[in-house]
Amino acid sequence: MAVVSLLLFGGLWSVVGSSSLAVVTCGSVVKLLNTRHNVRLHSHDVRYGSGSGQQSVTGVTSVDDSNSYWRIRGKTATVCERGTPIRCGQPIRLTHVNTGRNLHSHHFTSPLSGNQEVSAFGEEGEGDYLDDWTVLCNGPYWVRDGEVRFKHSSTEVLLSVTGEQYGRPISGQKEVHGMAQASQNNYWKAMEGIFMKPSELLKAEGHHTEL
Repeated sequence: MAVVSLLLFGGLWSVVGSSSLAVVTCGSVVKLLNTRHNVRLHSHDVRYGSGSGQQSVTGVTSVDDSNSYWRIRGKTATVCERGTPIRCGQPIRLTHVNTGRNLHSHHFTSPLSGNQEVSAFGEEGEGDYLDDWTVLCNGPYWVRDGEVRFKHSSTEVLLSVTGEQYGRPISGQKEVHGMAQASQNNYWKAMEGIFMKPSELLKAEGHHTEL
């Protein structure tokens, strides 16, 4: 839990956020920005009042909210070694740091737009196969400066924001949901966070990564 303790001390993330490392790696803790709507992927211990009733996932404009940190992990029932570069086309889990629940989707209807609900599910980082998302990007790896899409591995929807906004008790936060079609609403970029140094595997010619 060393990464979590680092996050609790103000100012540290601005330092690590300025790292020049080019690739996103397993074990990193990041904020994810929807580049179309300029909101960061967020969750908190507020449950949906409809649909699954699971923990809600939203988009927030605040840069400093600690509830927007997600840890990058291997897909369900696997271990992704810390520092292993994330490949384009690789399934991963995103675990919400403050609540220990995984980004999740399923065939429930989202409350505002009527698209597919996205929630946070599980306990202490363990949920089920509906927590798996495939990273879609250009090139061999997810790079820090690049935009990516996240495709739900089971239902094939894309993690999206289209601008619908909640009222109380989470006034001003945007709905995050799953959409079948690709558009500018599905693009995300890694922003502030603690980025684990890439392993030596990336530097070797003809390397082989075990996940």
